[in-house]
Amino acid sequence: GTVGLVMTAYGTVESAVDAMKAGAYDYVLKPFDLEEMEMKVERAIEHRRLLARIEAYDRSEIVPRFENIVGESPQMKDVFRTIEKVARSNATVLVLGETGVGKELVAEALHRNSSRADRPFVKMNCAALHESLLESELFGHERGAFTGADRQRTGRFELANEGTLFLDEIGNMTPSTQTKVLRVLQEREFERLGGSRTVKVDVRLVAATNKDLEEAIKRGEFREDLYYRLNVVSVNVPPLRERKEDIVPLASHFIDRFAKELKKDVRGLEPAAVRSLKRHTWPGNIRELENAIERAVLMAEGRFLQEDDLNLAAPGRSSADN
Repeated sequence: GTVGLVMTAYGTVESAVDAMKAGAYDYVLKPFDLEEMEMKVERAIEHRRLLARIEAYDRSEIVPRFENIVGESPQMKDVFRTIEKVARSNATVLVLGETGVGKELVAEALHRNSSRADRPFVKMNCAALHESLLESELFGHERGAFTGADRQRTGRFELANEGTLFLDEIGNMTPSTQTKVLRVLQEREFERLGGSRTVKVDVRLVAATNKDLEEAIKRGEFREDLYYRLNVVSVNVPPLRERKEDIVPLASHFIDRFAKELKKDVRGLEPAAVRSLKRHTWPGNIRELENAIERAVLMAEGRFLQEDDLNLAAPGRSSADN
């Protein structure tokens, strides 16, 4: 839709109201001041942009801004809306959801839609390393800080300066690491392990967990003050079994990707394969679906995936475990 401005030499309140009712955005009385005209045109253009954004949103044409997230379900539209609202702020975001739902993709979308998009996006899985190694990865260390530290190391907080740091599985951090992360959030500074010089950073933190942190707080395993610092805004990514309408679009997305990667002419799904995908409960979520499609494209002999190509495990058993 266009935005109309009405210009009139015979301006009355009634004619102005009629013009607005008929769909004009604003009206200008003659003789008019050029500056006023400019301002009104600018405002009308801005209004048009806003309308276009809302319209595009309502039509779900949000693909360019969420390139890697595929989702048409109401639950995913909520996730997109939250990302859109908070991406441009520096607010710390806590992404919640089961393993394999795509929490990292949400963090990436937050980064790409932020004013930090051209700065680094740095990732760290807190469950992957033992406490001392994790702290060295996060905060860096000075040479000689511990046995084997033969040179200075820059940590992830420093690498993410002016960008976004994504900490996955934060429910696995030990109390000591939690305390140090809390300090960086509060004071925006830390010391490298074995060092005394204070390093200042400007980092937007996105954290994710598949754990119930409120339960962990009750058990004394997670600091309540850190939880409130991290949970300024939370994004809940629903499991795949709760958004069945996303299964086929996701499967098609993966078929396209793996057909290209594996150089196979596979174009879609047989109806029986679609039924099989919808029946499965996907305990391993999107990651399990991705693995299943990769394997199916690899095994497929025809242009359309058969139910047998998918070879999905019986309900209750994750095919990601095979």
